[in-house]
Amino acid sequence: MKMIVSVTLPVEPFNSLQREGKVGELMGRIMEDIKPESVYFTENAGCRAALMVVEVADASMVPKIAEPWYLNFEADCEFRLAMSMDDLIKADLNQLAKKWS
Repeated sequence: MKMIVSVTLPVEPFNSLQREGKVGELMGRIMEDIKPESVYFTENAGCRAALMVVEVADASMVPKIAEPWYLNFEADCEFRLAMSMDDLIKADLNQLAKKWS
């Protein structure tokens, strides 16, 4: 299943790691390990941030995705399941409406 991962990187330790020339290497290793389908860099609440789409087999993959960010950047990570249009069609919303209305 697809998961959208939002990573918010606080100013510190990011700035210190950047000054030490370590950010590029760390992020490269993290991306190589996680292998996101896509990643976009942005800001969140005034901090550096990344949004990634990753394929996960089950919930046990969450620590593999989160721990590198937590341990290296003291980041905040949020996880959201993502559905495609096909997934939404499979959910059969009409049947659910009948059952629960």
